[in-house]
Amino acid sequence: MYIRKILLFIAIIVTLGLAYLSYSIYESVFGPNTNFEAETKEIYISKNDNIDSLLVRLSPHLKDISSFIQVAQKKSYYVKPGRYIIKKGMNNNEIVNVLRSQNSPVNITFNNAENIAELSGKLASQFDADSLDFFKVLTDKSFLKDRELTSQQSLSLYIPNTYEYYWNTSPKKVQNRLLKEYQAFWNESREQKRKSLNLSKLEVAVLASIVQKESVKTEERPKIAGVYINRLKRNMKLQADPTVVYALKQKYNKPDTIVRRVLLKDLEIDSPFNTYKYQGLPPAPIIMPDVSSIDAVLNYQKHNYLYFVADTKNIGYHIFSKTLSEHNRNARVYREWVNRQNIYR
Repeated sequence: MYIRKILLFIAIIVTLGLAYLSYSIYESVFGPNTNFEAETKEIYISKNDNIDSLLVRLSPHLKDISSFIQVAQKKSYYVKPGRYIIKKGMNNNEIVNVLRSQNSPVNITFNNAENIAELSGKLASQFDADSLDFFKVLTDKSFLKDRELTSQQSLSLYIPNTYEYYWNTSPKKVQNRLLKEYQAFWNESREQKRKSLNLSKLEVAVLASIVQKESVKTEERPKIAGVYINRLKRNMKLQADPTVVYALKQKYNKPDTIVRRVLLKDLEIDSPFNTYKYQGLPPAPIIMPDVSSIDAVLNYQKHNYLYFVADTKNIGYHIFSKTLSEHNRNARVYREWVNRQNIYR
């Protein structure tokens, strides 16, 4: 009888032990193991990460990192770069499955880059690659040579927009996708309008960049584009202040310089971008033109205006004129207003 009780006791202990072990295993695999209040948490895994650096990143977001490690080892998980979304209440099994095979895309947006170096930085801030990686790809000599473009001219190849990518996409694949988007952008309708203007795609981008710099008001851009189209048709110099500002930045190698007023002496700067000194369009865009600016050129407003100046009574907009004498009167009003604002550079 005594031995039976001992055996029964041992059996109960073993059963309870097995039950506890089974429960522990179940909890470690299937029990919730997140430690954040938001509905989701984004985890970015770089190409340079290893399991140790990943665990450091995961640790604040998990209740029990050791149980995660056990499950990850049992499932033979290895680090994969990408962006992964962990949901609140997920268990270790689900978390490992996400990190193993559910790389989530991100929305990438870029605009207003004034040169390839700036574009490289904007892209690098949104991908698992540094700006130098992007710069090397975007300025590759053979790539530019095949397209007969300079680095600055190649800004015209990249249409600012929002695109869906995987965060760990390589710079070269990013570029290839953007080039496909460029081809799609220049559809039959836009091509017909471009040809009717007798401008190349690059020239449209160059003019669009000037129009964009002239006005932040997208609704006014077709009217401004119409002014420049009129001047081109009459073989008049464009005399666009933004091109002079760009030439100044190039001369002093200070791209971040803020120029609020173009002075008479600035108009003499010897640069192919100075449209007061040289006829026609500058050789490259002075900024990456956005879609609204390109379409403003392709759908320019037909009118007889040849001049415009900032409207001091309606800030952000411009006053347009057909004759030089009328323009000079408007320009005098603007200069007097600028002087009252103590803006001398």
